[in-house]
Amino acid sequence: MTIKRNDLEKYADLALKNGVNLQRRQGLIINAPIEAADFVRIVTAKAYGMGAKNVHVEWNDEMLSYMKMKHAPMDVLKDFPKWKAEGLEEMVADGYGLLTIYGPDPDLLKNVDQERVAAATKASGEALSGYRDYLMNDKTTWTIVAYPQKAWAQKVFPDASPEEAQEKLWQEIFRITRVDMEDPVQAWEEHNAALRRAREYLNQKQYKKLHYSGPGTKLTIELVSDHIWHGGAAESEKGRPFNPNIPTEEVFTMPHKYGVDGKVSSTKPLSYAGNLIENFTLTFKDGKVVDYAAESGEETLKHLIESDNGSARLGEVALVPHASPVSQSGHIFFNTLYDENASCHLALGKAYPTNIKGGSSFNKEQMESHGVNDSLVHEDFMMGSGELNIDGETKEGLYEPIFRNGMWAVDFEETEETP
Repeated sequence: MTIKRNDLEKYADLALKNGVNLQRRQGLIINAPIEAADFVRIVTAKAYGMGAKNVHVEWNDEMLSYMKMKHAPMDVLKDFPKWKAEGLEEMVADGYGLLTIYGPDPDLLKNVDQERVAAATKASGEALSGYRDYLMNDKTTWTIVAYPQKAWAQKVFPDASPEEAQEKLWQEIFRITRVDMEDPVQAWEEHNAALRRAREYLNQKQYKKLHYSGPGTKLTIELVSDHIWHGGAAESEKGRPFNPNIPTEEVFTMPHKYGVDGKVSSTKPLSYAGNLIENFTLTFKDGKVVDYAAESGEETLKHLIESDNGSARLGEVALVPHASPVSQSGHIFFNTLYDENASCHLALGKAYPTNIKGGSSFNKEQMESHGVNDSLVHEDFMMGSGELNIDGETKEGLYEPIFRNGMWAVDFEETEETP
């Protein structure tokens, strides 16, 4: 493989500086596949060079995961190790940042009984709920970046050899994340500024509802009162900026858990729990999925929707222009981190508490009264295209264009100085 060491160094810098925004004397957790060991070593060396007090790596091996899912007794799959959950929660409580290096095989578990996969997914979700609350409330800094494992790369480039596919996917990753630019860190500062203009405009508007129309989609989504649009760089509880996802092209906010009605059709496959769900539709009434269908992966979709009481409702609405670098690549990546940045998307399950004023301090009763959805899952699915139109409904009942033919219908440069 001819990937340059310099590009890997720049990618590691981007993950640590723009992503986690690692500080001196801060610890770092790295979640990574064994296949990414060489890259993890580059990241670790840079982290210690930046003054990290400790780098803790959580390795995963997909083949070992497959063997366990296929052969372990069901009672083992239902029992996530308490010591592991407590250890991770202890580290983030101590201020550790989190870097997830992500690139799973989209078809890893397609031959495994989905009841077994669902049981293991639920067990980990319950055990890690406290740990994930630190991340979803931005109590520490965290980011997700991709690593092109060969199985994933061959799914994207099926006609290439494993080595060729991996190199091609590396080049796409470097282009989309701006690593191929002379100064990726500065390029991301500029990109974050553009996303900030979009979210500030939407926060000023405070639309009551969003109305979607496109092929197979006719959907109305009510937004919670005092909702907050985020996108690009986030800010931790201690006021430190960080980029949760690299890449990111979205601005996103919180739907009301009881305020979604209509039908939505997916526009890209969803890779979930080692399986692909393709060409699916969801029908909502009073915020809940009341009907669904999929050309493939319908059993997996069923388990996702039925994970718990909140998994059949929405927790996020995200806007992404069709001209994003991911979309313009022309590839389906079979990976949510990338495909969600090619397309407007929605998320089933838990809402980010930071998407509503005061949400990080809400108790369960306050969450319910404000329409904030709660769940063990948070799963994005893609529903945008070059034919999608979105209108914002004001509190006075007026409709204003937000998206036309998959693109922003607003010039944020012109509206920036408008009171």
